[in-house]
Amino acid sequence: MNGTCPPRTKTYPYFRYLPYEIEDEAERQGNLDEILKHLYVAIEAGDFAPGAVHWTREIRNWLGLKFQLSKEQRVTLAKVYYELSLAPGVDSMAADRFASMFMTLTKKKHYLKPGKDLTLDWRPLLRELKLFVLPSEAGMVQTSNVKRNIRTLTKLCTFAQLYFDPADGPELLKELLPYFSTSFAEGAFVVSGLINLLFPTAATPSENTDLTPQQYLPTFFHLWTLVNRSRVFDTTFLDLFSRLARDTLTAPHVPFSEYGIYTKEQSSLIFTAILRMLEIPVGQATSPYSASVDLVAGLGMLIERDTKKHPVAHHISRWIVMSLSPACLDRSGSILENLEGLIQAVETFFHPSNQGGWTKGLFQLVYYLADFFVMRWNKENSGEMEVPEERKLNKEVKRRFVLCLRDVVFMGIYAKSGTAMNFALSTLQQLAFLEPNLMLPGALQRIYPSMQGLVEVHRTTSSLRALYHLTGTMVRTKGFRCHVTTMLGLALPGVDANDLDKTLYTLSYIQSVCYNVPLYNLTEGQENVSGNMLAMEWVTSEVDRMEQEGVNVELDYSKLDEKEEEMILRSSTAGLAEFVSSFLGKVFTLLENLPDAAKVRSGSPEENVVNTLPATFLPLLSSLSPELYSLALNKIAEFVSNHVIHQARDAMAFICSTLCKVNPAQALKRLVPVLIQLIRTEIDENGAASTRNTGADVLPRDRGLVWSISMLSMCVVHVGDAVMPYKQELLDIAVYMQKKCRGNPTVHVSNYVHHLLLNLTGIYPIDNSLYEDEVLSGGISPSQWGMMPDPQKLNIKWHIPSKEEVEFAVELFRIEGENALQQLSALIDGTSSIKRDGSDKVWSDEVARNLVLVRLLLSGVAVIFDPKADSKQNSGTDSGNSTDLEMIDANGHTPEDSSDDQEVSEQPSEESEEDEVRPTFKYPTGYLLREEDPLYQEVHDLRARMGQTLHSVHEFLMNEQADDVSCFSPLYAAYKCWFIDVGFERSAHVLDRVTRLLAADIAPFKVTGLRKHYPRSILVRRAHVYHLSRLRHNSTPRPKSDRAKQLLFDLANAAVSPYTEIRRTAQSAGEAALKAIIGSRPLVIPVLLRAFEIGARDNDYPKIKGGMYSLIFGSLARAVGKDWRYTPRLIKAYLAASDADKPSIQRLSGAATLQIMEFGRPSERLVILNKEIVKSIAPEEDVQSRIDKKRDKVTKKRTTVKDKKASLCEELVIITTRSHWKKAARTATIILSLGLRFDDISSKSVIDLFSKGATDLHPNLRGLFSQGLAAMFAVVDARAGAQHKYENYILDKVHLPTKIQVVARQDDPNWTTHFLSSFAKPEAEYYVDHDHPGWLVWEKLVPAWKPDPKVDVEYDDAEKEALMQIGKTVNRTWFSSFFGYLKQEPRDAGADRFRVSSAILLMKTFSLVHGGFTTTKLSDIKQLIDEVYADGSDKHQHRATAEILGALLLSTTEKSLELRTSVWEYAFPFVQRIFQEGLTPENLSYWVTFLHLVVQGKDPRRSWPFVDWLASFRLDMSSNAAFKESSKVKLLQQCIVDLGWHFQLEKPITKDFLAHLDHPYKGVREAIGSTLSSIYRTRYHESYKDVDTLMESQRSASSVGVRPYRPTEDFSTTMHSVFDQLERWRQERPPGQQSSSPYTSGSKTVLLWLDTSLSSLECIGLTQFFPTLFINQLLQMMDIREDPELASLAYQVFRHLANVPHGIGEEIPFIDALIKVGRTSPSWHQRLRSMVNMQVIYFRHLFLIAPEQQTNLFECVATMLEDTQLEVRLGAASTLSGMIRCSPIALRTRVVEDLNTKFTTMLRDSPLPKKVAARLLNGNGSASSTSTGTSTPTPEHAKIVRTRHAAVLGLGALVQAFPYSSPPPAWIPGILATLANKANSDPGMVGQSVKSILSDFKKTRQDTWHVDLKAFTQEQAEDLDGVLWKSYFA
Repeated sequence: MNGTCPPRTKTYPYFRYLPYEIEDEAERQGNLDEILKHLYVAIEAGDFAPGAVHWTREIRNWLGLKFQLSKEQRVTLAKVYYELSLAPGVDSMAADRFASMFMTLTKKKHYLKPGKDLTLDWRPLLRELKLFVLPSEAGMVQTSNVKRNIRTLTKLCTFAQLYFDPADGPELLKELLPYFSTSFAEGAFVVSGLINLLFPTAATPSENTDLTPQQYLPTFFHLWTLVNRSRVFDTTFLDLFSRLARDTLTAPHVPFSEYGIYTKEQSSLIFTAILRMLEIPVGQATSPYSASVDLVAGLGMLIERDTKKHPVAHHISRWIVMSLSPACLDRSGSILENLEGLIQAVETFFHPSNQGGWTKGLFQLVYYLADFFVMRWNKENSGEMEVPEERKLNKEVKRRFVLCLRDVVFMGIYAKSGTAMNFALSTLQQLAFLEPNLMLPGALQRIYPSMQGLVEVHRTTSSLRALYHLTGTMVRTKGFRCHVTTMLGLALPGVDANDLDKTLYTLSYIQSVCYNVPLYNLTEGQENVSGNMLAMEWVTSEVDRMEQEGVNVELDYSKLDEKEEEMILRSSTAGLAEFVSSFLGKVFTLLENLPDAAKVRSGSPEENVVNTLPATFLPLLSSLSPELYSLALNKIAEFVSNHVIHQARDAMAFICSTLCKVNPAQALKRLVPVLIQLIRTEIDENGAASTRNTGADVLPRDRGLVWSISMLSMCVVHVGDAVMPYKQELLDIAVYMQKKCRGNPTVHVSNYVHHLLLNLTGIYPIDNSLYEDEVLSGGISPSQWGMMPDPQKLNIKWHIPSKEEVEFAVELFRIEGENALQQLSALIDGTSSIKRDGSDKVWSDEVARNLVLVRLLLSGVAVIFDPKADSKQNSGTDSGNSTDLEMIDANGHTPEDSSDDQEVSEQPSEESEEDEVRPTFKYPTGYLLREEDPLYQEVHDLRARMGQTLHSVHEFLMNEQADDVSCFSPLYAAYKCWFIDVGFERSAHVLDRVTRLLAADIAPFKVTGLRKHYPRSILVRRAHVYHLSRLRHNSTPRPKSDRAKQLLFDLANAAVSPYTEIRRTAQSAGEAALKAIIGSRPLVIPVLLRAFEIGARDNDYPKIKGGMYSLIFGSLARAVGKDWRYTPRLIKAYLAASDADKPSIQRLSGAATLQIMEFGRPSERLVILNKEIVKSIAPEEDVQSRIDKKRDKVTKKRTTVKDKKASLCEELVIITTRSHWKKAARTATIILSLGLRFDDISSKSVIDLFSKGATDLHPNLRGLFSQGLAAMFAVVDARAGAQHKYENYILDKVHLPTKIQVVARQDDPNWTTHFLSSFAKPEAEYYVDHDHPGWLVWEKLVPAWKPDPKVDVEYDDAEKEALMQIGKTVNRTWFSSFFGYLKQEPRDAGADRFRVSSAILLMKTFSLVHGGFTTTKLSDIKQLIDEVYADGSDKHQHRATAEILGALLLSTTEKSLELRTSVWEYAFPFVQRIFQEGLTPENLSYWVTFLHLVVQGKDPRRSWPFVDWLASFRLDMSSNAAFKESSKVKLLQQCIVDLGWHFQLEKPITKDFLAHLDHPYKGVREAIGSTLSSIYRTRYHESYKDVDTLMESQRSASSVGVRPYRPTEDFSTTMHSVFDQLERWRQERPPGQQSSSPYTSGSKTVLLWLDTSLSSLECIGLTQFFPTLFINQLLQMMDIREDPELASLAYQVFRHLANVPHGIGEEIPFIDALIKVGRTSPSWHQRLRSMVNMQVIYFRHLFLIAPEQQTNLFECVATMLEDTQLEVRLGAASTLSGMIRCSPIALRTRVVEDLNTKFTTMLRDSPLPKKVAARLLNGNGSASSTSTGTSTPTPEHAKIVRTRHAAVLGLGALVQAFPYSSPPPAWIPGILATLANKANSDPGMVGQSVKSILSDFKKTRQDTWHVDLKAFTQEQAEDLDGVLWKSYFA
């Protein structure tokens, strides 16, 4: 399988940077071949879990070590795993693992090019998905065990879809489109979802032109318009279209224009949908989506993409960015122009003051837009995306793109919501990366004032965060980098103990600067630059410039002289020494004022600061020049030696650690002697740690000591051999402290030893420099600013322990270890000076202290323990030269036949599966010792003795001090380390920790599309992480030694200890140990199980709990579940324990039920695979014998398990019958999962238990047993359907004797009419139950059913026997009691409904009656039904009767005609009687469900009596029983909805309803309205003759397909006549009539009908009636004040109109009609209301509306400002400002200019008449003036006031259209001044309007007033103030 094609080179040479010899490529490939061989054997032998799953994990580990597959290997493996994850019959857990492996292999696109390297088949995936979403198609409903996880399948699609063959597109559509139907809308959702998941969007090869996207896009657009007002549909299609745009961008032969691969119409429609998706609130409009549409998605919801992982914004951005190209620049209507229009339209919704449900979506959109753009830009430039030249993004496109998003991002960084702010900041970083010169000036202009503290605090925090994101770009951009040091200075005050959040952001900012900039004083040795004067002056002048020019400041530094800029930069670094010392000062102050950290890892701000400090200090100290480093070292050393700040201990220790890592020699020289001296002083002179103390707090007396020890222990870790000069001092102080110290500080002492050992034995880089040595030796210059090294050219300095260091480590380990072991032995055998007298805890303290020391010693030298040594210690024989394939058998013996092919001897079969020893693959990690080395022996012997001592301590404590928790905890912690810290310190989770920290530091440098663009120190850390991951890989489980067994038993005993704490620690240590030792699980299971059984028997609660936690909730559960030697015992013990009378145990038992049921799950028996694909990984050698051997073993195991399950089942049945109901219920659930099998169905006892139990006295048990009985029937049916073969069952091959295929006469033009008309007659040649055949397209064959089958199911003997067995129980008495229970009142209100489950169970039992399997006869059943119904007075009688009759009718569906007739002859009159007389509001819902059950998804002719009788219903106007009428209409509606377009008897019904629209009763009207809507909705169908015809007709219609739902002639006539009738009634109704009239009643019916239709998916069929019929009538209805219900309904429908998506050009008549009303309607209410829809239709159709319509709308609203009615004028003003706000800039500017001129002129040309003015001036101002002109204004005067008011409102609307733009546009000050001067003194409403406009203007700008004021001239500002303050002096 070794391929020829070399793998792609890695960006980062992992192998080259390791400091030791490593394996060669041949060995890696050899290991891979070995893994694949085992995988092949496992698959062929049918061992999927654990076999194949284990080898899959091995491949994953192999890849995790960065080894590379060749292209051919990757392709082969991808195919194998695709096959495995979809193979019928694979266990779903294993399938998930295989699928995830497939995803790993195909995740990176650059390894496998779609179309070239790998092509997959979509059919198996579709087959699996169909089971979920088209179950009726797949035949029977599956039982749970074969089900996949639907989430895994949809994720698989995401990965596999790229690799489907694009040429299969048409075929996939032919497969799916026939299921599309909106008559039963679920079909539409399912098909669109499947198309989205499976349709291959990759571009087809160039020779195949008939498959370009435009061949099928019109059809997609057509499908999209078939379901309107649905959020799900919009999301689905956007997802599909955006992927299509991405995948075809790189295909040169696909036509590409300024709209990408789409056409103008398509692009406009998609933009319109994007605007809808953002759900921006407009005026008074409701949401553009209708919730009721998505409710019917049903199973379609299962295959939606997960919106959290694939947010809508992601699809939108992908579509936009992948359609951009230089073609967009100069053509109007292009994608880029529309994007600008879109952002401008919603711009105000980005403002922090304007926040709501839309905020997150908008910022997400901007973020993804920038992200995709950066990715595409980078990948095009690096050549990773091969885009045709003319489509490549160029500088101009980039510039326009950045400008488009710039303003909203600057608004976003001050957002109030955290999520929005994070999105905005990341976007800011990406835009700055694209266009530094466009983004940085604005950013600095905003950041400077807030950093200088001129504005609110929250702006300062935002600015700090923005700086953090901008650093990378700033330090690399000429000119802007000169601001960096100033910013650092300004950031210092942010380190502030009173505001820890701000401190965090400040530290992160400083960290990001230090990673990018060397903190060197660059003025030294430069004669022309001295000090920082030059920089100071330059920065000050720049800041002034920004203040002058405001937000739109342009700083073009590209014109700056190179030399001059460099001088400024050098000068700016002169003050760095000052910065460093004041920063350290700030940090010390911060630490002195830190509050006491509450708990460890509580996530408190203090803790975050402590964690961020080291992350900041490491880059800070590494970037300092040697002089500055010495300065920092002195300051820190001074501080450490003179202060003790207890709560800042950890933070300070971290800082010391970073100090020592950067320059070990210099730092240790300064710190170690000082600290050692301090420690001795504390111990000798202050008596620190001389006695023990209680509690975890450190006594004040000991704080100085602990402080010094902590500092010292952090100084000696990861600093390499720099500690060797101090070897003796360090050793002495360790011994000295161990001798002297007691109590709490001892832990710190042991920790110090641990750190020293880690430092001496570890391999790690000691290299934190930001630059390579040759750079440093050449001197640092400005060119090093922001320099990123090449990942291929690093020289990493590693620390590799020398012989001296190892000897020192072993010596330390020996001295400390021997000491600890001696003390422990002395303590437990009583020879120690410390006695166990039980009063004080000194003895426990000593034991605990030594145990802690042992644990830390073990993990400190973990690296030099050899796993091999551990397992051979006492195995008697040496394991020979174990190479990398560890072949030691589980018991420590070597395999008997270690022949060449490394055959592992099989153990006897009762050994558990996990005892098979599998080869493990070890790779070199630079191990230090050789086996013959004396040190090697010494270390391993000591380790063995430690294990022995731990065991003795355990024995002693268990016997003598069993309650001493303080000793047990450290004991088991030490056990854990003894087990897992071998070869690698696993207990500390080093790898996870280092990886997490690395990921956090990488984050700010990540740029989509660039690889490993990181600073040097981060790249060095990457090598360290890789070394650790190799160590981690090698610490695989090792064979067990006798000592390991001994210790495992100890842990198992402790896991069931009486004390909770002890149990917990022992269980967690046990879990860890099980993972470290091969074959440990079968050892401990019997021990634990025995304890659990005893506990359950004696009611020993702690034992029960210990057993449950260990066996059921831990990793042992799977081992027990697979090992059926133990499973039955565990299940029985669990049941016994669940009797325990203790709430906590009851809770546990409840939680464990699921796990226990898992045990009973049938194991996989047969998996069907494609042999060819599996063969592709077959090894060279012949492994057939191994396969056979393994297969026998698997089969044998399967048989034994099966027998064990069967016998357990029998025992459980006996338990169930004899126990209390609670226990019986638990047992029954287990029997449910155990007792049903495909082969022999079930045992007699189980069948009896279920069938008798279904009439048990206890309701819970009754429910469970009924469930069991139903499941039993399901198994029988499934078996019969699969023709009794398991293979057919897993392949879903179903044979139904009653099913036939009918040939559709596709070529006959009248075929559809003929097909439909056959549903109107009761006789049928075949039944068509499915709704979808022929709705959208016809297929050749239509699935149908025989009308009079002779046989309905074919049973074999096993099935018959089972049915006979059930039939014995199910006799007349059984039915009688079952019916009796149905009639009982339900226990809670929620359960009071028609229970479909009971009906299904009864349906199956009635089949037994029909089939003669039981003694009961049909006549008995009929009698019993009559008894149940009795007099029908009680609603529960109705419920039971409905359930029974529903079941009875269903049970005959596929039976012979004769039987059906006899049942219907009994049931129909019975039901008919109830429908006529017996319905009440209480029981109606039961009967509606009954009807639904009988009719839904079936041919109408199957239940012809109902359909016929309901369809013959006519309204009776004389009847006053409103409920009777409405309930029948409701039943009829249910019938129509369930039958969909197959219901063909609608003509007379609609005629009757339309004749009686004015029905007097509300209930009846509502029913009529919604029924009419349902009838008309289900009349629509397309019925193309085949898929090709469908696609052809869509293509020829337009690029967006045919517009569906065009009203037919009949429908238009009906509509017109209905509205004419309403108009006639309106004329007849006397105005003001209070009582209801035909007009009000009829209107309400019509409104209910329209309301339902307009919020439904076919609403676009009504658009052509909006302008002609609806608008006027609705406005008339809203005017009827006497009937508020009518008015509000009309308003609701009126608001729907603008939300209905109009097609291109369809909105013109609608807009014209609205304008007409606004201009000419006599009623001002109507004029006002017309504006509601104007604004909405304008916004929703922004991208579709024609320019002249825009102009007309603006003109109309502007004219309405002069309306006679005040309310209309105010409405027009707000509508106008709203419309201006959401217009694209070009139009906006034009409109504003025109209107500004228009209104200013109006105001100027109509001054107030002199007379009024004079009266105002003569000062008395009283209205008592006698002159006639003033008391009643003349008409001319009123007109002038109106004109002036119109002008003021118009100018105000222009101002209010820009509420947030700061500074305001240049023309606003002029307008405000005009208003203040010309109209402010007007009396009445004009003056008031002026004042409110001016004060609103100021109010919305409080935040930015200091900036905005600059836009005004002195004079204008004074005018403004004059108005705003005048009121105070009035």
